[in-house]
Amino acid sequence: VVSGTGKLEITGSLGDVMKESAKLAITFIRTLPESYGVPTDLLSKYDIHIHAPEGAVPKDGPSAGVTLCVSLLSAVCKIPVKKNIAMTGEITLKGRVIPIGGLKEKLIAAYKEKLDTVLIPRDNVCDLSEIDETIVKGLTIIPVDNVRDVLEHALISKEKKARRQKEAVKREVAAAIN
Repeated sequence: VVSGTGKLEITGSLGDVMKESAKLAITFIRTLPESYGVPTDLLSKYDIHIHAPEGAVPKDGPSAGVTLCVSLLSAVCKIPVKKNIAMTGEITLKGRVIPIGGLKEKLIAAYKEKLDTVLIPRDNVCDLSEIDETIVKGLTIIPVDNVRDVLEHALISKEKKARRQKEAVKREVAAAIN
């Protein structure tokens, strides 16, 4: 996200459905209250470039909708995303998180990568019975209904961010003294 004229650039061999998810995420972010710090002129004074690495590998599907939304809000508002968290879910224009396919494979990947928490659409909870118990018990799986739920679980609060910055300064000062 940089100053500009409202241009949206999407690169990295994304399919049409994933491009639509990115556009939908931007539209939804614009509906969020000012408490998140979303600029009212987001689409007119800022350029947004979304790039999915490994450009030669095709990527498509709607299940990255919540991830795109969280990533964009984090970039626009400079709110960090928690570490060791994964998320999946298609989003609607009103911010509902709706079910996705391939939950088993996504949870296995999160488990193998040693992530702690995975946010999934509430309507996918019924799919958990089809997944190895070791995987399900090895993760904190949080069902979500809407993007605001996702933001609550995925973003670091302003208070926590301030506390982390203060701790980093203390460590830096202590290192300089020693």
